[in-house]
Amino acid sequence: MATSRGTWAYRDRFGDTFGRTYFRRFGPGVVSSVGLGTYLGDPTDAVDADYERALVAGLEGGCNVVDTAVNYRCGRSERVVGEAVRRSPIDREAVVVATKGGFLPFDGERPDDPGAYVRERFLDPGIVDRAHLANGAHAIAPEYLSWSLDRSLGRLGLDAVDYFYVHNPETQLAVRSRDEVYDQLEAAFELLERRRTAGDIGAYGVATWDAFRVPAGAEEYLSLAEVLSRAEAAGASVGPDDDHGLEVVQLPFNVAMADAFTRANQPAPPGVDADGPLSTLEFAHEAGLSVVTSASIGQGDLAVEGAIPDDIDATLSGETPAQRALNFARSAPGVTSSLVGTTDTDHVSENVAAGTFDPLGASAFDAVFE
Repeated sequence: MATSRGTWAYRDRFGDTFGRTYFRRFGPGVVSSVGLGTYLGDPTDAVDADYERALVAGLEGGCNVVDTAVNYRCGRSERVVGEAVRRSPIDREAVVVATKGGFLPFDGERPDDPGAYVRERFLDPGIVDRAHLANGAHAIAPEYLSWSLDRSLGRLGLDAVDYFYVHNPETQLAVRSRDEVYDQLEAAFELLERRRTAGDIGAYGVATWDAFRVPAGAEEYLSLAEVLSRAEAAGASVGPDDDHGLEVVQLPFNVAMADAFTRANQPAPPGVDADGPLSTLEFAHEAGLSVVTSASIGQGDLAVEGAIPDDIDATLSGETPAQRALNFARSAPGVTSSLVGTTDTDHVSENVAAGTFDPLGASAFDAVFE
């Protein structure tokens, strides 16, 4: 796993190349504020090869955060991440590797009949109980998440991952109440506390799409305060010495999806004096949680001229729209790292070079929304 010594040595190797606050505290050490994502792309050998080259280029160029999931590209992304980490000359202890469990994965390619595949691969063998399924393809029951983590470790070829996210738990709200989903999360966190104690993960988090950025009354909404309280309960139940292992949340954030900053939808944490609800980024900061952003350049939509509103674009540093979009995301107060995925090594170089420009300061970022 990543270590303080390993990540700080990585920072010392690359730090002078980048602007201020490019490397930020995270977990046991420091990480780059531009991270490598692996979500998009067809499940083919050709894309695998391109991804591996791109990831190695990123690791060698100053990005030491790699994000994937058991279901990305039909399971191929995890295999590629493992190969890239092993092929790169960068020490494993310098690299933060994160994966996710929640969606049922295919095995290398999309089956002709996904429903039959789920039945034969997951339901009939008892890997997943039908009662735990949402939308036919999502489960966060402890038994399934334990299987998923083992599957991820096998595909990655790693002894442990630094962060394991419960993936889009709001999906479960389609079939059960909010209180039931919180109960599910607490049970999942108890499992992850045990796997943390066993050394299989360094810590855990929750990766969401809608849950933490929609209004409090929305169907997809989850309270980050309640999620944190369930992690605290799980930690107390399992009994580690450091309270609990919930350290990070992941959510989409970019110039076109800035809800995590602009929408006050979270109750203030206990002990925090606030006039009313906080934004998700404010809550995370007050609660000591790190934030990793997904869709940081809108899955490519913000990487073209004119996609960023002119008045905002004028405030951002960077030679290209992609760099300016990344610098918007990583300028948000409380953001630790902003993920961007690509299979093109030239795009990797462009994205990493965003970090050679200073991000907006907190006051300048606030001014964007005035």
